[in-house]
Amino acid sequence: MTSLDKPTTEDTSADDARAVTEAALFEAFGGVRGMVETVLPGLLFVSIYTINKDLHMSAIAALAVSLVLVVVRLAMKDTVKHAFSGVFGVGFGVVFAMMTGNAKDFYLPGMLYTLGLALAYIITAMAGVPLIGLMLGPIFRENLSWRTRNPGRKKAYTKSSYAWGLILLGKSAILFPLYWWADTTQLGWVLVALKIPPFLLAVYLTWVFLAKAPPPIDVFAEMEAEERAEKEREATRAAGTAQTPGAHAGPGAHAGPEDPGTATTTGRHRRGA
Repeated sequence: MTSLDKPTTEDTSADDARAVTEAALFEAFGGVRGMVETVLPGLLFVSIYTINKDLHMSAIAALAVSLVLVVVRLAMKDTVKHAFSGVFGVGFGVVFAMMTGNAKDFYLPGMLYTLGLALAYIITAMAGVPLIGLMLGPIFRENLSWRTRNPGRKKAYTKSSYAWGLILLGKSAILFPLYWWADTTQLGWVLVALKIPPFLLAVYLTWVFLAKAPPPIDVFAEMEAEERAEKEREATRAAGTAQTPGAHAGPGAHAGPEDPGTATTTGRHRRGA
């Protein structure tokens, strides 16, 4: 291997940054399993409703599979945040649909959540506190250090938040007209089809922006280093105090028993007597 073939330090650092970014995104958004947990309840609902047009059976089946996914997560001692979010989303959808008797209302809470999330991404990016940075900061162990200490990271988070917001707005622009004009099965299948592609596009753009950004500042490592330094300073001070002799002796501690001044004064008193 020639010197040109050997990977440089910059290449290695870039690869490490990409690997860390991929791992963080995988943890934040749940990876393949999280996507399955997001899609499966809605897919089951629309499949059953397409076959028999039974709202109750479709809703119960969707809620049941969501609960099963949570139980599986708990049994495997894995994080349940993505499965629980699916349960809450399906639960709200079931309540809406049962209350109105309209099967399309099963999808309404999720659509409103998507629209609200899109606005949150855009508004927070405009305000200088991009939502994607608030989400990923703790995972990267940088917390909010990117706001004041790492402008390159802040710029990447801002771009990512705009990307998420615009993609979700585009998704909402497709779904809400269908909610009013299409029937339940048409809306359901379009919604299922739009679950994964926009999500993957947003995650990919986030990965591109963050992979090119400066590395995160590990504030946890900084705090740990400061704690170690403080303990070392305390140990040094304690050792210095222990090595100083007579540090606590009182006044006159070094005066000998036969102080010349004392002896002269005593002699004068004796002659005067």
